[in-house]
Amino acid sequence: MAQHSKPGARRYLAPMAIAVAATAGITGATAAIAHVGTSTQPVAAPTAAVSAPAPAPTSASPSATPSRSGSTPASRGGTRTTKASPSPTKTRVVVSSGTCGASFYDEPQQTANGETFDPDALTAASKTIAFDTRVRVTSLDTGKSVIVRINDRGPYVAGRCLDLSRAAFDVIDDLDKGAVRVRYDILK
Repeated sequence: MAQHSKPGARRYLAPMAIAVAATAGITGATAAIAHVGTSTQPVAAPTAAVSAPAPAPTSASPSATPSRSGSTPASRGGTRTTKASPSPTKTRVVVSSGTCGASFYDEPQQTANGETFDPDALTAASKTIAFDTRVRVTSLDTGKSVIVRINDRGPYVAGRCLDLSRAAFDVIDDLDKGAVRVRYDILK
């Protein structure tokens, strides 16, 4: 029986190696190294009673490479860290509000603050509101609203205080109307 010590040891260690690999896949490499290094059970000498090696892992057994869900990678220490997700909406304070007429424009041109006008951006023109101010514009007919950024001067038509980009006007009302009564809220 002493002659079987090396081949028997191989038969005995093969199932242990598979078990260690499975443990590493489940708990991580750090835990597997700690488990192997601090084993408290004595290793028995191989005997003739040890039969065939353990069967190969099937698709139902755990994978040796852990899957990662999400985009947060594991840190080098083996623990996962997550970043706090941003709040879904930013709370804005209304500085002032009012009602007036609003129209839209969509001709490419230079805006008063130096930008090239983009009819597909959510922007607006005002004669008095400062550039880069955010304004919530709500159609009194539909109740729909949009937040625009002031980047131009105008409109120069009596009774209108805002000239929205085509995209912004389309969010709150039908483009065929051309002009509507709106409530505006200047946001901080």
